[in-house]
Amino acid sequence: MEVLTFSDLQARLEEVLERVVKGRASVLVTRKEGEAVVLVSLAEFEAGDATRHLMASRPNAERLAEAIAQLRAGEAD
Repeated sequence: MEVLTFSDLQARLEEVLERVVKGRASVLVTRKEGEAVVLVSLAEFEAGDATRHLMASRPNAERLAEAIAQLRAGEAD
């Protein structure tokens, strides 16, 4: 993950945003005062959000793990 200071981000904002969106890259932005932030594309955020939702309940997580194991073993329908 690329790391930029807030000042660097300001100077290269358009370029960085294009890279985040088109390259699916994440960028960590540090600040002199305050917590760092991460820039991700909307598509990456939504994918992660959907995964967190699916994994939030133990039964869902277990069903997903079982389905993945079946796919890897070539047992899927």
